[in-house]
Amino acid sequence: MELRFPMEKRHGAAAAIGTWALLFCATLAVYFPALRGGMLWDDDHHLTSPGLQSIHGLWRIWFDVGATQQYYPLLHSAFWIEHRMWGDSVLGYHLVNLALHATAAFLVILIVRRLSLPGAWLAGLLFALHPVCVEAVAWISEQKSTLSAVLYLASALAYLKFDESRRRSLYALAGALFVLALLAKTVTATLPAALLVILWWKRGRLRWRLDVFPLAPWLALGAAAGLFTGWMERTSIGAQGPEFALPLVDRFLIAGRVLWFYAAKLVWPAGLTFTYPRWTVDARQPWQFLFPLGAIAVSLGFVWLARRYRGPLAGFLFFAGTLFPVLGFLDVYPFLFSFVADHFQYLASLGILVPAAAGLAIAARRLRPIASTFAAVALVFVLGALTWRQAGMYRDSETLYRVTLARNPASWMAHNNLCSLLLARPGKLQEAAAECQSALRLRPRFAEAHNNLGSAWAQVPDRLPDAIAQFRTAFEIKPQFADAHFNLANALAQIPGRQSEAIAEYQTALRIRPDYLAAHLNLGALLLRTPGRLADAMAEDRAALELNPDLAEVHNNLGSALAQIPGRSPDAMAEYRAAIALDPHYAKAHNNLGSMLAEMPGQLTEAIAEYQAALRSNPEYAEAHQNLGVAFARAGRMPEAIAEFEAVLRVNPQSAQAHYNLGVLLAKSGRVPEALRHLEASLYLNPNPQLQAIVDRLSKAKTAPR
Repeated sequence: MELRFPMEKRHGAAAAIGTWALLFCATLAVYFPALRGGMLWDDDHHLTSPGLQSIHGLWRIWFDVGATQQYYPLLHSAFWIEHRMWGDSVLGYHLVNLALHATAAFLVILIVRRLSLPGAWLAGLLFALHPVCVEAVAWISEQKSTLSAVLYLASALAYLKFDESRRRSLYALAGALFVLALLAKTVTATLPAALLVILWWKRGRLRWRLDVFPLAPWLALGAAAGLFTGWMERTSIGAQGPEFALPLVDRFLIAGRVLWFYAAKLVWPAGLTFTYPRWTVDARQPWQFLFPLGAIAVSLGFVWLARRYRGPLAGFLFFAGTLFPVLGFLDVYPFLFSFVADHFQYLASLGILVPAAAGLAIAARRLRPIASTFAAVALVFVLGALTWRQAGMYRDSETLYRVTLARNPASWMAHNNLCSLLLARPGKLQEAAAECQSALRLRPRFAEAHNNLGSAWAQVPDRLPDAIAQFRTAFEIKPQFADAHFNLANALAQIPGRQSEAIAEYQTALRIRPDYLAAHLNLGALLLRTPGRLADAMAEDRAALELNPDLAEVHNNLGSALAQIPGRSPDAMAEYRAAIALDPHYAKAHNNLGSMLAEMPGQLTEAIAEYQAALRSNPEYAEAHQNLGVAFARAGRMPEAIAEFEAVLRVNPQSAQAHYNLGVLLAKSGRVPEALRHLEASLYLNPNPQLQAIVDRLSKAKTAPR
């Protein structure tokens, strides 16, 4: 008896919606632990950056090849739309991934039915709930896998309908979906070859005019897209260097082992992790040839079996062919860490899961309906439980890296990423440095770990020279490492007399990465403090605002620069107001605006209001207390002025100016002993003859007979 599930037959649109809804609910249930998972590893590089969030940014996504990490314009357009809908809220991105994965599983069911194979529902559930798919579904960056899979499978379904009807509209639809799939992820370039395998399986032969010729343009387009992506991987992403200089025999050994690895993880999904150990490939070890020879032997067995049963060979060809881009013959950046990754076999897994579902359905015909249903439910339940457990690994970055290290202690990438994560955690500095050092023990010439270790030491007193040495080592290993130049600039900017070197390092970082927002910000702030560089500071601020016009800090900095130019006070005030509009609690902008208003006739009341707004946002803001005290004194509100100067001294007891101002007001109020104490404190902190004379006069007045 064949395995059957609800809605196994076509029942129209309502049944289709119900099928998808059931798949989505099942997927939602098993992936629930990852729903609140934050951004992982390179998610921040894939999601829409501030410089691409405008309409012009959408244009750049399509027509500026270097605007995004990978040239997948459809994927990044989807991210652009999603950012417009929910910004940086990760829940929205996770739900979209789940919906796409459920849709892909639904399309698997439709395709299996179209091919008249048994077990369609089981095939869809196996794909939806198998734990090897967790990496592709729970990791936001891998929306390229789920989105491209939906388009790939929809294209395949449309083409299979075309193959039956030969309607040109279906061929055009299938072709358009294939192009869109390539624009989401070019691993889908294998689709025309997969369709040829399916057509051969259906008919036992391929006809040139009816089967091969319609797919020939697709094959050419897929090859071109693959070559372009390969070029991008080498030139833009970094898939080059000694780790990728593998002889052909080593690539042959890798390919054989990869096939067995992925098949084993599908059959027995134990020990799944984010990064697997990178195999040591050595053609001098005979046992390593067992993997490719075994794969060849299995394929020959399937060829022999195909004389009667073409299904096993078709499944193997689909599995191996879909994996071809990641078998090791072509270089992709993740090979730097490992030759295998779960998300690499997201689509390829169908080459095993669909035949397995069909085989189980056929075998179930010999069982009682209750027994076969129980077996299918038990299998689905076990896979769902494993997926729930695996999804928990993706609930946050720290969990991801710690679980990865528990399963793969030699993952220098996980050590370094954990170091980077801990650097931002209060009280975790020593642990962060230890993780970086672990990464460097495993991989001494690891530029990112040197950079992170430098960032850790830059926060330790007396270790700034060591930090500088680490940053220099980082960009000696990787000369185009903008972050290392940026961090070195930050360190040099802290050392008196080395500001010119810091400026040069910021400029180097910006030559490497012109849209490096933080470098524009820090360089602008440093130039603002450098005599004669006011115009350059303003240019950096404007460059930062072109990348992100919603930066309150930059509007404030630009206002501070304009305030130094005669006649530009209105422009400066406009920038301060823009900063406050973006961030109403921006205390520094309120204070700066208040200082400008205080210099304008008739604006003292407004100035006082701005100082008070600054202090509502930051009650410990000493400069705002100082300025408010001066404003109150000018307004004749002496008790309030005295209270503000006393507030300054509570925050900063060493403020010579506050001691002086308070002393003067107390003297005017007849509180000479208190005034004298504060003036003497000011004199101690900032000796000068004029103040000494005032103190002497007050001392005489205090001791003179009445």
